[in-house]
Amino acid sequence: MISTTNEPPPVAKGLVLRSHARYNDFVMRLLALGHGGTPHARIVDMAKLVPGERVLDVGCGTGSLALTAKTRVVTAGIVCGVDASAQMLKRASRKARRSAVQIDFRVASVEVLPYPDHGFDVVFSTLMLHHLPRPVRRRCAGEMARVLRDGGRVLVADFQAPARGHKRWTHLHRHGGVAREEVASLLQEAGFRVLQTGEPDVLDLHCTLAVLEKNP
Repeated sequence: MISTTNEPPPVAKGLVLRSHARYNDFVMRLLALGHGGTPHARIVDMAKLVPGERVLDVGCGTGSLALTAKTRVVTAGIVCGVDASAQMLKRASRKARRSAVQIDFRVASVEVLPYPDHGFDVVFSTLMLHHLPRPVRRRCAGEMARVLRDGGRVLVADFQAPARGHKRWTHLHRHGGVAREEVASLLQEAGFRVLQTGEPDVLDLHCTLAVLEKNP
């Protein structure tokens, strides 16, 4: 289901992938070739979701990670997803209907999340930060902190920033990457404590898991 309001969503200041919706799932399958499973399952595993948790996927794309998260929090849990691309969310909504699960998808920009304070246990940001200008990345990190409860967790996964003059095949999207050191710095500035960093055994990806010690 895609939720809308009478007010238009804020204009996103980063890159919005509207025409790529049909190819997004194919690219994610390519990332997992030879590694077993799916990138979404490996990323969700790192967050250690438990039944009943409330989960938000920021920059949810076609909804694959949100659907995977729903299988972990089961019917007692709530999963929401936001993306600036209505085209992505239409595909996500179709996938949720086919799977017969309830996920609240909303068109929104990451710097103004349409949720009240302290409402979620876990927030994901997957392959999204590299699309944003640096000032918007900071606002996004602040918004993720705002919507989390005290002790809530955030998991950020993104492409490694390629070395100068070196392009890996997973950077066919041509939008670059974000160094894990920058991700850690963004989260720490927003009030998080980094718990774990690592690579989910998927080419060119890195993950950072952090906890919000106290929400303002």
